[in-house]
Amino acid sequence: MNIQGSVHSFDTSIGVDGPGTRFVAFLAGCPLRCLYCHSPDTWYRRSGTLMTVDELMAVLRGYERFIEVSGGGVTLSGGEPLQQARFTEAFLHACKMHGLHTALDTSGFYGDRASDTLLDAVDLVLLDVKSWDPATYRRVTGTGEIAPTLRFGRRLASLHKPMWVRFVLVPGLTDEPANVAGIADFVAELPTVERVEVLPFHRLGRHKYDAIGVEFPLRDTVPPAHEAVEAARDVFRARGLTVT
Repeated sequence: MNIQGSVHSFDTSIGVDGPGTRFVAFLAGCPLRCLYCHSPDTWYRRSGTLMTVDELMAVLRGYERFIEVSGGGVTLSGGEPLQQARFTEAFLHACKMHGLHTALDTSGFYGDRASDTLLDAVDLVLLDVKSWDPATYRRVTGTGEIAPTLRFGRRLASLHKPMWVRFVLVPGLTDEPANVAGIADFVAELPTVERVEVLPFHRLGRHKYDAIGVEFPLRDTVPPAHEAVEAARDVFRARGLTVT
């Protein structure tokens, strides 16, 4: 298939980007500039390599045996894969033709670009909910509104698509109790959410900012204490959600 996409890199993961051992392809290009982003090298499509669906599938085949043994699959991440919706749709359908479990890792900001045909090829959505409070969302992402993500989450639930919801807890930024509670209330309304991941902010991507000559905006922010992370997780658990 000759449809091309800008592919930044690919890797494998175990149990983090979906069940089992995953082949994870990172597409280049993202409309958001999240203050805690640990992959600023994926912001621009020009930072990737143009590949056809067939070329990426050829790379994937080298991992198929490991995927089969572990009951894993393929995860398309980024950047933001829905910025390249046509390529994403074609690649995911190619994966399904090979009998592979598929996952889509997205902020939902471009959820309206995901056609029903694209979503037909998705077995699991990893939905990154950046914030509930609109002002905090704009501060975190540098642009836009939270409404597209909320709309996409509700659409996924209506289509009976399984979801893992991710939320990054950043001291002084996303950890306001009302913000955490707002996200938890929203997620509790989505019956297809299988689990929630409350992820503590970290500074492990600082070297990437240094490499591209960009200042890491949260360089002086200290990761949250374990107790604070557990307290946030308890907010979700109190609503009957499975939390990791």
